[in-house]
Amino acid sequence: MNILITGAAGFIGSHLTERLLEMGHTVIGLDNFDPFYNRTIKERNLQVAQTSSQFTMVEADIRDADAVGTILQNQPIDMIVHLAAKAGVRPSIADPVSYQDVNIRGTQVMLEAARKHNIRKFIFASSSSVYGNNKKVPFAESDNVDFPISPYAATKKAGELLCYTYHHLYDIDMTCLRFFTVYGPRQRPDLAIHKFVRLIENNQPIPVFGDRSMRRDFTYIDDIIQGVLAAIERCRGYHIYNLGESRPVRLDELITAIEKALGKKARLERLPEQPGDVRQTYADVAKAQKDLGYNPQTPIETGLAAFVTWYRNLSGYATTLRRDKNS
Repeated sequence: MNILITGAAGFIGSHLTERLLEMGHTVIGLDNFDPFYNRTIKERNLQVAQTSSQFTMVEADIRDADAVGTILQNQPIDMIVHLAAKAGVRPSIADPVSYQDVNIRGTQVMLEAARKHNIRKFIFASSSSVYGNNKKVPFAESDNVDFPISPYAATKKAGELLCYTYHHLYDIDMTCLRFFTVYGPRQRPDLAIHKFVRLIENNQPIPVFGDRSMRRDFTYIDDIIQGVLAAIERCRGYHIYNLGESRPVRLDELITAIEKALGKKARLERLPEQPGDVRQTYADVAKAQKDLGYNPQTPIETGLAAFVTWYRNLSGYATTLRRDKNS
């Protein structure tokens, strides 16, 4: 199968690319190398993929309809896996217009390109943030998600609606995957686990927002990729699936687990709760288990140990981050 992956140079995209190549698929990667974090990190993410003759990398923006059209004209594509987006709840509050532009207009461009070029299967990366401060736990795909509390969450809900519209009008098979706090090797440097590990390792205080009772359903990258691969194989009709670990972890428990994985104590910088942060995430994965055979099985302790090993073994990584911060 020939698969176009947007956001291929990112955390999830690069892992998915490698797995698909291992399985014998042809992958066309599309990424604009947005400067949200250092380009060198994204290029390093692609080092393994770049050794495969089955992989082609195109640097372009998902909002550029002409560039996307050229890719689809030049190569036969069986499926689009649309991972590219501006990510992050707090940055979206500071810059909501660009989040709308990239995440909604960019998704519209990709859907329209699929329609024009008769691509019949489309996977959309959504987010657990669409649930907002849902009082019912665990979160199920049938729950009302009409109350997002950040611009980022609103753009992901809008993306799901656009996908349904294109399924309804053009009978394109659509699967929307709601990812729950994905972590592991190559995780974005701005995300909590990566940031906490880096700061504790450098004997710097970690910022802790709120009373440390916030809970997140941290999901290890291998489990997410297993779910995405199953969704690719079974993409039929229109479906939304939660992909989470279904084991929420409190913030104070997370910090203790990171301390154990590092063998170092954390210093805490206590800060007020941030606007847009949900109180908890907790995935009901029964639908994904039933339809996709999804089977998350990585305890937080195991995943953190793997992340710490990767972080410490990656030569020059901390230096790259410091250079990026000071540039």
